[in-house]
Amino acid sequence: MDIRTLEANLRDVRRRMADACERADRSPDEVRLVAVTKTVDSEVARALIELGVRDVGENRVQEAQQKYEELSGLDIAWHMIGHLQRNKVKYVFRVFEMIHSVDSTRLARAISKRAEFEGREMPALVQVNTSGEESKYGLPAESAVEAIRVMAELPHFRIRGLMTMAPFVDDAETVRPVFVRLRELADEVAGLELEGVEMEHLSMGMTQDFEVAIEEGATLVRVGSALFRGVTD
Repeated sequence: MDIRTLEANLRDVRRRMADACERADRSPDEVRLVAVTKTVDSEVARALIELGVRDVGENRVQEAQQKYEELSGLDIAWHMIGHLQRNKVKYVFRVFEMIHSVDSTRLARAISKRAEFEGREMPALVQVNTSGEESKYGLPAESAVEAIRVMAELPHFRIRGLMTMAPFVDDAETVRPVFVRLRELADEVAGLELEGVEMEHLSMGMTQDFEVAIEEGATLVRVGSALFRGVTD
């Protein structure tokens, strides 16, 4: 593992985040970096955390459980960012502080039921497919608000914002409308003043497009390959 490259990558990502905030007249404190560690082992993840990263995102519950054990004792906020099956919900509560990928009312109900069993609340983001790509998970943009109304009634399930995934493209500027649409939906939901629902977070933007996402209001950016490029080669 090349720790110097890891440190340089992190410094570069943070610089790019700060520059995007400046362009959007936002404070850098408004945006958190969620390091996506699915492609690296616990040793690399530990090194990144020791460089000051606190928020860690994992796509798979089983892999996250292993890293959770291996990195016990570190100050980490774990984010579930991948597609979550209902039969895996019971395993989420031991590890994760927030679920980014709630893409159906059925999943929300399963989370609510398990949260009641656990005697706690689970903060979650509603995933919306604002790109319209069939390959992407997420509620259709046109039905998201109605689904959120239903989810808002669930006990122990707390909506804290929205999440989306943009198409993978070479020119990040072309996916700006995907992020704009999510922000507009968040504004619409906020205007409803639903009890227990807060549009605190917009989880949008990855390695290829996080700067545009920040310019359009992202508060959580999910970055992986830009952090780990050249670190384990």
